[in-house]
Amino acid sequence: MKIGDKVRFLNTTGGGIVKGFQGKDVVIVDDDGFDTPVLIRECIVIEPAHDTQVRQSVKPQNVTEPTQKTYQEKPEEDTPVIETKEGDLITACLAYLPLDEKSLSTTAYECYLVNDSNYFLSYNYMSRNDHGWVSRAAGLIEPNTKIFLEEFNKTDLNDLEKICVQFIAFKKDKPFSLKNPCSAEIRLDTVKFYKLHSFRDNDYFDENAIIYYLMKKDLVEKELTIEPEVLAVAMREKQQSERPRIQPAKKKETSPILEIDLHIDELVDSTAGLEASDILDYQLSKFREIMDENKSNKGQKIVFIHGKGEGVLKKAILDELKNKYKHTYIQDASFREYGFGATMVTIK
Repeated sequence: MKIGDKVRFLNTTGGGIVKGFQGKDVVIVDDDGFDTPVLIRECIVIEPAHDTQVRQSVKPQNVTEPTQKTYQEKPEEDTPVIETKEGDLITACLAYLPLDEKSLSTTAYECYLVNDSNYFLSYNYMSRNDHGWVSRAAGLIEPNTKIFLEEFNKTDLNDLEKICVQFIAFKKDKPFSLKNPCSAEIRLDTVKFYKLHSFRDNDYFDENAIIYYLMKKDLVEKELTIEPEVLAVAMREKQQSERPRIQPAKKKETSPILEIDLHIDELVDSTAGLEASDILDYQLSKFREIMDENKSNKGQKIVFIHGKGEGVLKKAILDELKNKYKHTYIQDASFREYGFGATMVTIK
């Protein structure tokens, strides 16, 4: 933080231009013509001094210099960097906050870059359109600080689905460990910006925010995606397994019941990379396979173990039975044996 920076107060409304410092912990802020002393840790820089980048959706304001100084300005100089024990491992993230959390359907949003490390980061914040990547903000962020990047409206969300932040890390006037350049691509879930519960308590702001980590402890955060080819291979390997976990229980003369456990951990060796929709589709495919194999076995009883959970799988199974497998009796399986987590199907 330095003289000329535009700051916002964290614990109250307002903000202004940095005019000077009192000791190492207090900054003097020109707040609408009044010189206000504020703790440095209770301010955040939203527009660095002499910054040439343009803030979108914000009109430039003319700052009137006071005619009389009430203190002696110090020469402009960088505030000494205060390092933390954990700060030599870089953690950085993007934070998205609503301007008016009570009017989420109409409010605009702010984006901040958080540098939770002892390094200076020279960064470039970009979004992607049909023609390529577009730089939205670029500059230098100081160690253990957060900086305002842009303000945008809901109409801009479609342009922000694909985000990339690149940065290089270094320290000034002292030796440091070399860090690899970072290039982190993230996909914003724009639906979250319409839901109040998506904005959560966090380590960096008093207000709730959506946090997207770019790097954690020197490791670049990679978007978790699953390619169709990977899913196909996983399914094929499971089908070829010599010891499948899911198999009909041995029939007993007194109880000819098939028990089919549809928990995903019983269907595939690994769920790495699988999203909730992929898991549900695979569970339903196993359900249909068993039903098709036994639909002509009149009197056959099948217990599908789906677990209690949120009831998503159970509802999907009941919908399949009512619409596709109508020649069946449906009932909850024995509570003593299965609790609330199983459905018994009897073939008519």
